[in-house]
Amino acid sequence: MTTLPLLLALAAAASAQSSVPYSGHGAASVSKEVLERFAPKPVPDELARTIQAMLDVRSPGMGELSPDGKTLFFGWRVTGVPQVWRLGAPMTFPTQLTAGQDPTSIAAVTPDGKTLILSRDRKGEENPGLYLQDPSGGALRVLQHKPGVQTFLQFVSADGRWAYYRSNDKKPDSYALYRYDLAAGRAEEVFSQDGIWYIADHRPGKLLLGRSVGSNMDEYFELDEASKALTPLFGQGEREDYSAAYGAAAGEILVLTPHFGNFRRLYSWSAGSFTALTPELGWDVSGFSIDEARLRVVYQVNEAGFTRPRALDARTRKALAVPGLPKDAVHVYWGSATPDGRFITLGVDDGISPFQSYVLDWKTGTTVRWHVGSAPEADLARFVPAKLETYPARDGTPIPVLVREPKTCAKPCPVLVSFHGGPEGQSQPGFAPTDQLYLDAGFVLVEPNVRGSEGYGKAWLHSDDGPKRLAVITDIEDAAAWARKRFAADGAVPKVGVMGGSYGGYSTLMAMTYFAGAFDAGAEVVGMSSLVTFLKNTAPYRRILRESEYGSLDRDMDALVKLSPSTYLERLKGPLLLVQGASDPRVPVGEALQFHEALKARGVESEMLVFPDEGHGAQKRENKVYELGAILRFFQKHLQGKG
Repeated sequence: MTTLPLLLALAAAASAQSSVPYSGHGAASVSKEVLERFAPKPVPDELARTIQAMLDVRSPGMGELSPDGKTLFFGWRVTGVPQVWRLGAPMTFPTQLTAGQDPTSIAAVTPDGKTLILSRDRKGEENPGLYLQDPSGGALRVLQHKPGVQTFLQFVSADGRWAYYRSNDKKPDSYALYRYDLAAGRAEEVFSQDGIWYIADHRPGKLLLGRSVGSNMDEYFELDEASKALTPLFGQGEREDYSAAYGAAAGEILVLTPHFGNFRRLYSWSAGSFTALTPELGWDVSGFSIDEARLRVVYQVNEAGFTRPRALDARTRKALAVPGLPKDAVHVYWGSATPDGRFITLGVDDGISPFQSYVLDWKTGTTVRWHVGSAPEADLARFVPAKLETYPARDGTPIPVLVREPKTCAKPCPVLVSFHGGPEGQSQPGFAPTDQLYLDAGFVLVEPNVRGSEGYGKAWLHSDDGPKRLAVITDIEDAAAWARKRFAADGAVPKVGVMGGSYGGYSTLMAMTYFAGAFDAGAEVVGMSSLVTFLKNTAPYRRILRESEYGSLDRDMDALVKLSPSTYLERLKGPLLLVQGASDPRVPVGEALQFHEALKARGVESEMLVFPDEGHGAQKRENKVYELGAILRFFQKHLQGKG
């Protein structure tokens, strides 16, 4: 039973947290003096060279094909930040199309193949704009890029005249829909209502619209472009997970949902009736798409974190073989198809080498590899693949966990427990060059998929929503107890560190405060220190989505306070490293600053670095060296006694 003193203490804490000690998010919310004070420090030369070499183990992305399937446009980080490249034939030398310090990606190729539509962000602000470029290269032309505004491409019309996009340029927590005349260079509004709206698919004169009402919660509508009539289809008021696209038959909509069971399945919807297209697998169908010609449906199945490709004839619904792929791949991802449906890109992670991109020609039944990742000076034979294990939660629930053990280390090997972001994310096996840095340094790396993670069904995913998180947050502490037993050697117990980014950063702060003593040291990146101040200051569009995950400021203040690391900062025992980007719109820089300053006021030192030109995690190569170097040195010092 909750005691009166505890209730009074919680009420006082809630009052203190609701008087926001910082305001807003982004670089403007932090002073130049603070940025200078916490500027990242150079990494020792030898360690920097080691990290630089590992960052050179990398791969191009799957990309977008030209309509004739003869050219591939893709992203690559060779310059230090993602830029767009062109490949004119399989396994040939690529041409760089975009440049500079702003991350740029390919959004689409117009149906006539004459224009590229690109997405570009600045300093990790996550306020991307859209640009146009000739496929041969040259200067970019702005479609729309406004300060503090997000602009996302939705699709290009079949005749190549219109580029449809969504933007929160009217209200920061709502998205209006527009179409841009590529020839005339002007935009016009298509639809505008309050809400997080997006275009899921299109048919002549019709738009299939989705509206996100929470995390993994969507409602679907059909908009008649001429009359502007909006017709509700499904999901209204349900707060259920739906993903949809038009099918091959008249009136048919393909729907991916867990509504009728614990796992996501693919259904055909028509006139309010759902018919299952995929069997009850005991795993999620994690995603699907259908080509513009409505010939084939491709989908992926998440089997315990491994990604398996499947395909169906869109009309007969018969299963189709996926030929020519490497055997025993850890992940096979579907990419984008050409407008006629003949060609489609595929991405393959075999777990032991850099990511590979293929193009499947359905007409000939051939699959061709198009580009090669790089691994200069790297002995790929030393890279350690992940093994899938479980550890017991205190209530007996087995928690999936990926394990990578170094080939050599001083026994007992110190252990790093790395929590994923999300919290709806999932740690998955696969080729992971930066993970290998920790293994080469003599650490065991374990990655739990605690309750609330993606990939294990609806009940698992939503088991931590709002106040329910209080019942399962203990999965964090149970991971430490298991690690000390699992990796003990000759009666000696290993030291255990904890780390993670975003929600993984929050998990790290909870591990070091609420579960103080369970871990010996913690390094968090862009994590929330208070769920109260986080929800008050995160970008408005994100607050709508995050309240369904963490709880409402109006209804769940008690739980939000109980679940905030800052409520327990006086418990902190071990050393802590805080890493943050000043431009972060998701987790404001103030989350790290307020925690650091609160610890300092109590006479407790913590390390902190803030990147002035980054947002929700470091993207630029130099900053990634600083970030990885700081985390690695921190754990070498506190878990291995080095430095």
